[in-house]
Amino acid sequence: MLVANSIEEVRKIISAQKKAGKRIGFVPTMGYLHEGHLSLVEISKKHTDFQVMSIFVNKIQFNDKKDFENYPRETERDLKLAESAGVELVFLPDDEEMYRDRLTYVDVLTLTDHLCGAFREGHFRGVFTVVSKLFNIVQPDVSVFGQKDIQQAAGIEKMVYDLNFPVRIIIAPTIREKEGLAMSSRNKHLSPEQRNRALAIHRSLQAAESMIESGEAGASVILQKMKQIIEEGKPDKVDYVSITSYDTLQPVDRIENKSVIAIAAFFGTTRLIDNMIIDKGDKGFKCIY
Repeated sequence: MLVANSIEEVRKIISAQKKAGKRIGFVPTMGYLHEGHLSLVEISKKHTDFQVMSIFVNKIQFNDKKDFENYPRETERDLKLAESAGVELVFLPDDEEMYRDRLTYVDVLTLTDHLCGAFREGHFRGVFTVVSKLFNIVQPDVSVFGQKDIQQAAGIEKMVYDLNFPVRIIIAPTIREKEGLAMSSRNKHLSPEQRNRALAIHRSLQAAESMIESGEAGASVILQKMKQIIEEGKPDKVDYVSITSYDTLQPVDRIENKSVIAIAAFFGTTRLIDNMIIDKGDKGFKCIY
């Protein structure tokens, strides 16, 4: 496995691979890898010939300095996991390499007004800026993102469409721990007691799925039941429990087309997010979470 620290190195390696006729798959990460990240590589391998991963803790997407400083970093461990997953090139830049005299940002409107965007000012601008830079550096044919960060993934889909990036975006299902908690680098900060209480998030999604499959489409009815279940877990704070259109990520009153149910709640000081995509098929709605 190759490790490159500079943009110039990455471009040389990618250029050689493209000249050899290989399709480039790309999984951008902030490191502290877990099975969720590695599952994205597995999906990428099904569609491409050469696997690239970036590991970069992107300071400009953190609106809390302490959150950035406390973000877990274990580079040597990450490199071993990436290699074991079949990654062939890791781009491992530092701040200076990624941001030289930065005056330009990328933003996506509307899709970032609600959900996490309402609570994390500037976060998504930082995400879209770094992802657009990474796409220009790596020039992948396919890039895979996890459904757990659905606002990020949907926003990147829109960014790619609007700015004509020649890359196919694949959104992969959320990978969960055995009890149902969505895998996240932040889970390491949960105490056993907080982890147990946080399982209420998954239970609320299961309840929503059952209601939708039984024909319930009213957002207020579904949300009332979900909030009741989440409160049973005694969260320290709930940022939102919301049902939105998939295309705009704005709240809806009824589930009539492709939609998203999204949750953000704190257990202790750890903010957890989770979601479910409700897709419309020939036989009614299918819930993916």
